Formats: sequence, C-alpha cells, structure tokens
Amino acid sequence: MLPDREIYDEEHRHLRASVRRFIQDEVAPHFDRWEEAGIVDRRMWDKGGEAGLLCPHVPEEFGGPGGDFRMNTVVAEEMAYSGFAGPAADFSVHSDVCCGYILGQGTQEQKEKWLPRMVSGETVCAIAMSEPTTGSDLQGVRTRAVRDGDEFVITGQKTFISNGQMSDLVIVVARTGEGRGSGNMSLILVEAEREGFRRGRNLDKLGQISADTSELFFDEVRVPVSNLLGSDGMAMAALMTELPQERLVIATTSMAAAQKAYDITLQYVRDRNVFGKPVADFQNTRYKLADLKTELSVGWAFLDQCIAKHIRGELTTYEASMAKLWIPEMQGRVVDQCVQLHGGYGFMREYEICRLYADARVQRIYGGTSEIMRELISRNL
Repeated sequence: MLPDREIYDEEHRHLRASVRRFIQDEVAPHFDRWEEAGIVDRRMWDKGGEAGLLCPHVPEEFGGPGGDFRMNTVVAEEMAYSGFAGPAADFSVHSDVCCGYILGQGTQEQKEKWLPRMVSGETVCAIAMSEPTTGSDLQGVRTRAVRDGDEFVITGQKTFISNGQMSDLVIVVARTGEGRGSGNMSLILVEAEREGFRRGRNLDKLGQISADTSELFFDEVRVPVSNLLGSDGMAMAALMTELPQERLVIATTSMAAAQKAYDITLQYVRDRNVFGKPVADFQNTRYKLADLKTELSVGWAFLDQCIAKHIRGELTTYEASMAKLWIPEMQGRVVDQCVQLHGGYGFMREYEICRLYADARVQRIYGGTSEIMRELISRNL
C-alpha cells in the first residue's frame, strides 16, 4: 500500500478513499476494454467530475473544491498505484498540467469560461507542445500563429499530444514572431470545433495503451486574439513557470507506480515456490527486495520534501528537475528487478508486472527526458 505520510492530513485521507472508490467502480470494470480499444470512454471524464476528482485545486469562485495542490497529488498517487496508467495519465494532464496554465496565465474571463467546465468534466483539456521535428527543444517549434486583424491564424502539426482525441480545448504552443528566440512564442487556446482543426491517428504505444495520445493538425485555424493565454511572446516564461509542477506530478506518479510494482512482487515471491521453498526465502531475493525497499523509502522522502516546497511556492526548477530525473529512473530500476523476480511469468502481459514495466518506460521521456533534466540540473551546479 501507499505509505501514510506526514504531509497529508485528514481531509486528504478522505479524498484518498474517494479516489479508491472511483477506481473500483468506474475504472477497474472497464480497463481491459479501454486497453483493447486504445482509449478510455468519454464517460470517465463525466464520472470523474461528478466525483470531484478533476482539478481539485481550482478555487471555489471558478467552480472547484478550492483545495491545495496536495489534493492533486493524492488523486495522481492513487490513480498511478491502481496500475491503470492510461486513465491516470489522461486525468493528470488535464488536472495537473493544463489547469495550471489557465489558472496561472489566464484572464479572469478565460478562467470563468473554462475552469468550471474542466472541473465538471464537460471540457477535456490538452496542451500541444511537441512536434514531429521538435521534442524537448521547444524553441524549435514550427507551428505558427499569424495575426490577422482581431484573429490569429494557426498553421502547423503537433504530435504525442495527451488527451488529443478526447480534448475539447487545446493549449497550443505557437510561434507568433520571427526567428528562433523564445520571445517569439505564445500560448493560444484553440477550441476543438474550430474550422481547420483536425485530429490525426491515436498513436500506438509500447505502454499506457489506453492513454489518449494523438497527432493534431492546424490548417489555418482562426481564433480570436482574446484566446491568447498570457502575454504575446511569453510562452517560454509561462512554460518555465508551469513545467516544475508537471515534472513534480510525473515524479509522483512514478513513485506510486514503483511502489505498486514492489508490493505485488513481494506478495508474488512469498507465494511462489522454487526448490521446495518460497522464492522470498532465498538470500538473493531478500537482498534485492531490501535494495528496492530502500530506494522506495528514499524516493518518498524526497518527493514529500518537493511537494511541501511546492505548496509553499518554494520549489525550484532545479529541484523539480532532480525529482523528475531520479524518481522515474528509480522506477525503471525497480520494475526491471520486479520483472526478474517474477521469472518467465513477468514477461506475460496477463501478469500485472508486465504492464507496469511497459507503462513505466515513458516516464523517463515525457515532460522532459532524463537527459534534458541532467542538462537543467548541471546549469545550477
């Protein structure tokens, strides 16, 4: 089970119980079908809104519960620990990433229009950064938004977009000025019903199969200038403000999923007999489990330190990058050893550890690769 930690109080524990009920009632019965289809049902968003699990840190004036960001991490932890990584990723991008941009960069009118709908699940949100030729290097974005009177005309292509198939609203990173410089990029809200907006294929992935991950196309999509999110040319400043939270949440989901892999493996080696005794009784197994338990304990301690700092507004890009680097890398080590301790059965998709292994791999890539995290950390040495 997830450890009971001091950073959470009774209110968070009540929410944790609600998330577990939601997973049991609304996710678990449908998950295999969603994995086969490669996407969740739209009704999951409606049910998530009804349960109060979407964007729980949105203030009451915009229709939210008004909790602190620990509410978000409770939802993220429980969804990730369930082992249902696809729905967990969909919810997290909507609540923990996109919502932050609108809360932090939006006008009063934008907040009043979109946040209540995101809280209820009526509007599913995506953020479109990556392009076929541009991943972690966002200054290489080619999607353009050209000013034409009171409108922006957006042309370009995005890929690897979480919630791309299901989204009603997309936050688009686009170039609004000439040249490569960061001062030429802006964030623009694009409603899915806009003429010229088109969804490509739902991408076929190694893991997180039911997570909605898509290509998006913008063919001279016209939106009003009032859809500008934040100031013109200030996309990189907004990204640098919001990316630490995104990376903290990725670290959170990695931590919970790593704990789940360890917990099911511990039970497996206790039940599985080899040479007439449980696998857990072999010294090699005990020592490996001791190493994994230690890594998990260190990870939880560092994660909680980062969450506490983020709540106080003190989490730095440097610290968030360390969490995004170390915890997903640790998750990779843990799930690999857990597959090994399952033996041949660990390679079978009918065993949960196999899915956890596949789902874990992307954690070291999206939100900024481990290599980019090392680059960012090294700049602060």
